[in-house]
Amino acid sequence: MTASTAQAAVTAIPPSTRRARRRGAALGLLAWFTGIVFVLPVLWMVLTSFHSESNAATNPPSVTAPLTLDGYREFFGAGGGASPWPPLLNSLGASVFSTLFVLVLALPAAYALSIRRVRKWTDVMFFFLSTKMLPVVAGLLPVFLFAKDTGFLDNIWLLVILYTSMNLPIAVWMMQSFLADIPVSVIEAAQMDGARLPTVLVRVIAPIAGPGIAATSLICFIFSWNEMLFAQVLTGVVAQTAPAFLTGFVTSQGLFLAQVCAASVVISLPVLAAGFAAQDKLVQGLSLGAVK
Repeated sequence: MTASTAQAAVTAIPPSTRRARRRGAALGLLAWFTGIVFVLPVLWMVLTSFHSESNAATNPPSVTAPLTLDGYREFFGAGGGASPWPPLLNSLGASVFSTLFVLVLALPAAYALSIRRVRKWTDVMFFFLSTKMLPVVAGLLPVFLFAKDTGFLDNIWLLVILYTSMNLPIAVWMMQSFLADIPVSVIEAAQMDGARLPTVLVRVIAPIAGPGIAATSLICFIFSWNEMLFAQVLTGVVAQTAPAFLTGFVTSQGLFLAQVCAASVVISLPVLAAGFAAQDKLVQGLSLGAVK
């Protein structure tokens, strides 16, 4: 191709197309920059977790400091500290059971609000949303007094109930939008074949809305796993969760930065693994209904 031919090909591109390409390139660079900004602190936390306490506390930070596993050894109790396994198992149990309870309650509620809509269903949706407007700390004292009077302090099932009630509104909102895209004719066909409501929910709606249910489950699991305020106040030793256990590494004396980073990395791994394993379902579920 000669220079004149190349120049003619460039000038043949409409100005709107060139502007669209420049806009796309700019948005691509912005996306890369935003991703780096969000990932850089996480990478720095991982790097710091492999440093010794003296190197982790230097100012400015020592990037090329020797790497060590002392922070992870301290987290897993090599230095005589408490074992992290009971808090990790408590977090896993509270997150899994609360997520299961949320799905059991949210699926029929979303069905009633999207497919077989109840009267004034928009008011019901606003009521669900209004429950998230109350600051969590505002309900901490009543819940603490209730747990104290009923003997539920330091009980993992209290956290399961709290996490279920906290995640149920967002789950209903998400699943209502997912179920609204299911053709009613499919449900009516199943009912004409004699399927009752539980069968319709389990064998018809759940497989069709599988990506949306997976996305809802992952978000509820993450919210439950990361919750710390109620876990810090309402638990002690028996039902202590991983985020509450993490705060024990922050002391008023001595250096603790490397240990905190190592503990943060270990506690973040289950959530990252769940998100990586369900990323296809998550993207598909969150984008469900976005294109008509």
